[in-house]
Amino acid sequence: MIRILVADDEPLITAGIRTVLESAGDIEVVATVTDGGAAVAETVRHRPDVVLLDITMPVLDGLAALGELRRQAPDVHAVMLTSFGTEPNVLRALQDGAAGFVLKHCAPDELIRAVRAAHDGDAYLSPEVTRLVLGMVTPAAGRRHEAATRLTALSARETEIAGLVAEGLSNAEIGRRVHMSEPTIKTYVSRVLTKLDCANRVEIALLVRDAGPPVRHQERRPGAASP
Repeated sequence: MIRILVADDEPLITAGIRTVLESAGDIEVVATVTDGGAAVAETVRHRPDVVLLDITMPVLDGLAALGELRRQAPDVHAVMLTSFGTEPNVLRALQDGAAGFVLKHCAPDELIRAVRAAHDGDAYLSPEVTRLVLGMVTPAAGRRHEAATRLTALSARETEIAGLVAEGLSNAEIGRRVHMSEPTIKTYVSRVLTKLDCANRVEIALLVRDAGPPVRHQERRPGAASP
């Protein structure tokens, strides 16, 4: 069973999330709380596998609670809950180590997939969520150049894998797309994380987005002029 803690200050939202998750059969909600301080305390107490954190909560908001969880329960995966288009700090949450985030109005099966992905060490980004996150900030020219330069450290295959991660695909989905085993994809993703100095898959997605079109790996003929 995947053990979950849900932190949200809206009782109806919490009740709905519990119903959806426990209908999956392999997920158990071990605790629900209504503020970020309680989320940290109950996580330390129950040691769930995954914590769902609303970004807007009393006592400690989701971002502050995420920071405390990183210090007090670093093995727990956190997925942020947000309302569409209302959370300007969601990028910071992802960059601070969240395993991903889901919208409160998402389909039930999407919420279940997000929890399972976080439990497996992946990040879940649905296409709608990806557009929300990546559309929040328009890349400056300097950041685009920096991101593209960092991506040149990857091989052609690693660049392809990074692009599929940026689409929000899981390791299993990437494996099916490129006809490789899931363990092989996991090895590639780990290598990409190391080469790009990214903390998680979401940071890979942000970097690929900032870089723009995929970097093409071309062999330069001896004596050829630089473009």
